[in-house]
Amino acid sequence: MNAGQICLAPDYVMVHSDKKDELVAEMKSAVTSFYPDLKHNDDYTSIINEKHYDRLQGLLQDAKEKGATIDEINPANEDFSQQEAFKIPPTLVMNPSDDMEIMQEEIFGPLLPIKEFTDINETISYVNKNDKPLGLYYFGSDQSEENHVLNRTSSGGVTVNDVLGHIQQEDIPFGGVGPSGTGSYHGEEGFKNFSNPRAVYKQIGSRFDKLIAAIRPPYTGDIEKILKQIAK
Repeated sequence: MNAGQICLAPDYVMVHSDKKDELVAEMKSAVTSFYPDLKHNDDYTSIINEKHYDRLQGLLQDAKEKGATIDEINPANEDFSQQEAFKIPPTLVMNPSDDMEIMQEEIFGPLLPIKEFTDINETISYVNKNDKPLGLYYFGSDQSEENHVLNRTSSGGVTVNDVLGHIQQEDIPFGGVGPSGTGSYHGEEGFKNFSNPRAVYKQIGSRFDKLIAAIRPPYTGDIEKILKQIAK
């Protein structure tokens, strides 16, 4: 979608080692089904400009130099070295490491690092040791595992068994947390976020003044003992 140029596009996938080959095969099958050709296909989005095209190419080059395997999904085997549209085929970055630039910034392009895990807690630890993401996407049918992941991670929003879906729901809040943003909008949350509530406090009238006289200075008698107790 939009060649990954959306704030909620996944910046990496974590897949169980037993499922990696199947995932990659299905991704290639999906791309081939959607886009039998890419270079002159009006349905496949270009990168917004040359600056960002060069930035994405730099991420790929850096990842390759640091040991990643670059798997370009190019169904028609087209040559993208000569083109005017700044298109980049959907590209999988296998075996990424945290020292790679592609794992340190928002990608905003059709590049997808794929990390493997063997225990679901590895994914939780990885999410939690990095900046809180704008979106988290859990894929699976194990309700217990889903709850385990969602209860132990923090993110701006969550979509289960899809990506981006939560932003389309106008009755649930959308926003980030920490480095991924502050505040939420959509529906009631949007009204609250973009409003400026004013607090108004009224003290009781003078005829009840004696009821609260004890909590005003000078503090004498029993109230003095209470205040000293609180202050300890």
